[in-house]
Amino acid sequence: MGKHSELFAQTMGLVYPIIILYGLYIIYNGHLTPGGGFQGGAILAGVFTIQYLTTDTKNVSLDILNRIEKSIYLLLLMTGILIVFYMNQELTLIQKSYYLLLMNTLIGVKVSCGLTVIFYRFVLFESR
Repeated sequence: MGKHSELFAQTMGLVYPIIILYGLYIIYNGHLTPGGGFQGGAILAGVFTIQYLTTDTKNVSLDILNRIEKSIYLLLLMTGILIVFYMNQELTLIQKSYYLLLMNTLIGVKVSCGLTVIFYRFVLFESR
């Protein structure tokens, strides 16, 4: 890719935790405020994009990210099916809150993995 700026790399090293916390905040407060799994997952995927831009080593396993994304998708489906078929009674407010928190978390991880795979596939395989 060329030369990397040492100042940019050190600055982004300090900003990584802030970006991760912000993405998790958006995911975990998605049922209370605007935002949620997709928006938080996109922010978390930005961390991998910044890592690609700041480091010389490209040590990401697309196979592992693909497997995580597929397993999260199956977990999303199974969670929805279990809630619909095994929760015949009306859910209480706290149960709905936990359900939405779980679904936002799963969607956030899935979106983060998916966008990271798309970015790395584009950069590593399509940019030749």
